Amino acid sequence: MFTRTVRPALNVARAAQQQSQGMATLREIEQRLKSVRNIEKITKSMKVVASTKLTRAERAMREAKKYGAANNELFKHTELEKSEEAPKILYVGISSDGGLCGGIHSSISRAIKKAMAETPGTLAVVGDKPKSQLLRAMPQAFKVTFNSVGKDVPTFAEASAIADEIVKNGGEWDEIRIVSNKYLSAISYESGVTSVISAKALQAAAGFQAYEMEEDVSKDLSEFALANAIYTALVEGHAAEISARRTAMENASNNANDMMASLQLQYNRGRQAVITNELIDIITGASAL
Repeated sequence: MFTRTVRPALNVARAAQQQSQGMATLREIEQRLKSVRNIEKITKSMKVVASTKLTRAERAMREAKKYGAANNELFKHTELEKSEEAPKILYVGISSDGGLCGGIHSSISRAIKKAMAETPGTLAVVGDKPKSQLLRAMPQAFKVTFNSVGKDVPTFAEASAIADEIVKNGGEWDEIRIVSNKYLSAISYESGVTSVISAKALQAAAGFQAYEMEEDVSKDLSEFALANAIYTALVEGHAAEISARRTAMENASNNANDMMASLQLQYNRGRQAVITNELIDIITGASAL
């Protein structure tokens, strides 16, 4: 048994140890709070940048949709000639290399997997993100890939370069199905498909057989229509990506604020406990004297 003179000293030592542990916990919480606060500043800044870029992207998208409308009008009444053989389909997935934008790349990958499960074909992909996802699932389907496209608002020159490469190295195809994200609003998007048929299929289409066209004309028309469709998909997909990134950064900032509030509450409670223990130590020491 300890004597009465030893017990107060033990109580003081035990209290000092608890106080030291409490201060260590407070320092950890304070460091986490500082880290989360820095992250919140970054995500908030990225949201502001995305909001600024979205205005330009929406303006470019409105102009690009005029190209898409012309394509749709051209092919509205054009269908592939009926054949016993299944048409050769080339799927072109349009996305980008950028991250921090939610599931916008995954939506393209899912849409392509679903479409190819229903109607098999070959594949061309724009963007490293969907490329890495699809390579694991269907490496044998790839014909050509592209990256470093659309870091800023995509241009028609970029779309034309992609179209030329697809024509040269995309293999034989009767129809190209462009899978891209459609911009619905500042907070929503969905994946969609746009079709472009080959020059050979264009010549055989019922809607064009009424006109006399040289082979080069139908070839040029098909390639130009492909570039138009890719350009529209690139620009609209870019707007959807910027919108998704802004939403992701807004959600991240809100989550950071919630975490900061929780950590601040823990810190305040811990600090209050340390102060209470210090008061107990003072009172205990005074009683011992």
